[in-house]
Amino acid sequence: MKGVLYLAIFISIIIGTHGKRYTKCELLKIFKETGLAGYHGYSAANWVCLAKHESDYSTTAINNNGPSRDYGIFQINSKWWCNDGKTSRSKNACGISCQSLLNDNILDDIECAKRIVRDPNGLGAWVAWRNKCKGRNLSQYTAGC
Repeated sequence: MKGVLYLAIFISIIIGTHGKRYTKCELLKIFKETGLAGYHGYSAANWVCLAKHESDYSTTAINNNGPSRDYGIFQINSKWWCNDGKTSRSKNACGISCQSLLNDNILDDIECAKRIVRDPNGLGAWVAWRNKCKGRNLSQYTAGC
């Protein structure tokens, strides 16, 4: 019986640390529950649109930009916001490891995104948001949820 319990704990740890591809409706619910929806005047649809075009809703997304990399569902950059141990002179303004942005727990991603959006550029800090979401009809990102 003890073996089954240990196996269940081990499996839950493994599952909890792997990445996930969320649906737009799952993200919408999480964004509402965590206060991201409406944060600094940006609707939930803006955040869902951002996640769609940055990572296709995947927590395991990594983009190598040369001297820095982007991590997780919001593609948070290692030069400014997180520490990946590879980027020289990382500011790590969110005070987190970039690796922590690659699992299915996106609460730290959300807290870092809130930190980023408080800067003067707001969501404009993300090129994908500027190019794919800003000033557009975003109803498709919340429709059916």
